[in-house]
Amino acid sequence: MDLFSISQLAQFSGIKPHTIRIWEQRYNALKPDRSEGNTRYYDNVQLRRLLNIVSLQQQRHKVSELCAMSDKQIFKLLDDLPDNTGNDKADGYFISQLIAAGMSYDEIHFEKTFSHCLLKYGMKEAYTKVIHPMLVRLGLLWTKDSIPPAQEHFISNLLRQKFFTAIDALPPAKPGSDCWLLYLPENEFHEIGLLHASYLIRLSGSKAIYMGANLPVESLNEAVDQLLPEHLLLFLVHNNLPRDTEDYLNEIARRFKSKKIFVACQHKILTQVKTPKNVQWLASVADLEQQLASNSVIN
Repeated sequence: MDLFSISQLAQFSGIKPHTIRIWEQRYNALKPDRSEGNTRYYDNVQLRRLLNIVSLQQQRHKVSELCAMSDKQIFKLLDDLPDNTGNDKADGYFISQLIAAGMSYDEIHFEKTFSHCLLKYGMKEAYTKVIHPMLVRLGLLWTKDSIPPAQEHFISNLLRQKFFTAIDALPPAKPGSDCWLLYLPENEFHEIGLLHASYLIRLSGSKAIYMGANLPVESLNEAVDQLLPEHLLLFLVHNNLPRDTEDYLNEIARRFKSKKIFVACQHKILTQVKTPKNVQWLASVADLEQQLASNSVIN
């Protein structure tokens, strides 16, 4: 059983610790255990209860009423909700429920919630409104050790399956289309952003060659020599030293001087690293979409 601090509950739920304490004191929302030093800590059951309360609050239920309910009553309300997520807080509902399902290894509920999310938004909009905010909240995009590794793998692999399914459903690129080679460098393993980029590239009509995670430079070199892509796209997620990142970018820029190299990363890295001329930062999904649109106009 995993144990969480109130600050971790705040991160997972998006509710401030002060508010969680008020809900406990005023409405008896949660019943945390306490350490010998009188510090609150919570288990998976308490975390899921909080996430469910947050989900239902976002569907215009009163917190005071929700906190008075048993878990069984709350689950019943959630079961009645799937077709009633049309308000402007639906994205918050989906985020909370996907986290709740992932943290409790509830694949059935994850699948059900994700299916409703796709019906409402489609994969492209679901990423920006739900998936990316969920991953940021969980800390999966950065190595903060704020989520147990087993649950991280569980959630990440479910999302990977969704993206592969969505990508497979797209038509193949037309002959003569721009070719993008996508990969993660060595010691980079968080693929969700890269998979979303692959989906957008395929959606735009371009060709995406997906090389996956942890790709050595020599293997990259062989792939580029054989496949002759016009563009390379990589994500930097791991918190490397700025100098190491700069050295890596200089190396691939030197090896592939004739290629357009695009790098997506945290904003923090942008301010610490100087890039070669043939390397361009992608600070957001919109930057990639703009680049794909400009390529489409040129072609």
